[in-house]
Amino acid sequence: MAASFRRTCQGLRPFISKLSKHFLENQSKILTITSTGHGFQNCTYSSEVSEHKFAKYGGRNIVTLLTGDGVGPELLGHVQQIFRYAGAPVDFEEVEINADNADSETVKNALLSVQRNGVALKGNVETRLDSTRSINVLLRTELNLFASIVWCKSLPGVAAKHKNIDIVLIRENTEGEYSNLEHENVPGVIQSLKIITEKKSSQIARYAFEFAKKHGRKKVTAIHKANIMKLGDGLFLNCCKNVAKEYPDIKFNEMIVDNASMQMVSKPQQFDVLVLPNLYGNILSNIATGIVGGPGVVAGQNIGKNFAVFEQGSRSSGRTLKGKNIANPTGMLLAACDMLDYLGIYKHATLIRESVMAVLCERMVHTPDLGGQASTSEVIQAIVEELKPRTTWLHGNIY
Repeated sequence: MAASFRRTCQGLRPFISKLSKHFLENQSKILTITSTGHGFQNCTYSSEVSEHKFAKYGGRNIVTLLTGDGVGPELLGHVQQIFRYAGAPVDFEEVEINADNADSETVKNALLSVQRNGVALKGNVETRLDSTRSINVLLRTELNLFASIVWCKSLPGVAAKHKNIDIVLIRENTEGEYSNLEHENVPGVIQSLKIITEKKSSQIARYAFEFAKKHGRKKVTAIHKANIMKLGDGLFLNCCKNVAKEYPDIKFNEMIVDNASMQMVSKPQQFDVLVLPNLYGNILSNIATGIVGGPGVVAGQNIGKNFAVFEQGSRSSGRTLKGKNIANPTGMLLAACDMLDYLGIYKHATLIRESVMAVLCERMVHTPDLGGQASTSEVIQAIVEELKPRTTWLHGNIY
């Protein structure tokens, strides 16, 4: 039996080699985009400056709105409401895309819209167990959104077990276990390929160190499992070590992913900036989100050389909350503020962010996920009330 299995695996080597070569060739084509990322304020930063011309009409930015599943459409509706009150110079091109409406034509239209506008705000699209592909992964790989940034920070007024948390998780977003290269060797035996490349690992490591440098962070920690996956995770770790040599003023250390998970829930204050391969980044981002208040209060960013997509940090659709008017809008609103920063619309971003944080941390208007009794609509109304005295300059020249 073992000998037969070995012969089967040997016979599949050309097939595996072909699949890997195809994946790498496609990634190489994506990477030939000849422009660079963005440097901007607050939570978002790229080590390179994009040459992409953001879509504008009449002095207003056009942004793609990807509706998603669950509470995505209603939260995005509230973002538009707050933008109107704040006078943000943004118009949205809505693309309805969700688990029930994700045929090839819809996906193509979504990609074309983001490519045309350069920026998107997105609700999470569910990936069901019986689906053949993840729309979220497809968007990230096709747009080469190589960096996921989730900034998890303790919030005054939000009850949590741990205090004084300030962690930035920077995740490689386009390869690893999410490469979608699986096949059945023989009945009952599945082989799933994990792709790790020197180019992508070095790229995300450099992004993490540049982020740390820009934001005055002191330490970057590489998360890995190189003690077991000595080639794949070993390559990722070595790339991080090599890049770290270029930044002598920033401390570098590394930690095995299972230990990092335990440390995250027991002593998260030890972490500063984490750089992670795809799957570990997804897991630890969700853990970090949970310990600072949950998916309703954390924003997420997907940054590439040409395009950017903003969404909630945990990428949860909130399916069970749909239509109940109790979803926390904070995370989506903060993601929208990060998007405004990315577009260079700093004044409106600051205005909205300060209003959101005043309602969350000072007025303590909380939805049930934070132990409160306020509805989504009541939170939004409180934010509008905060905006009113801050928008007296709207009729003047704000630029």
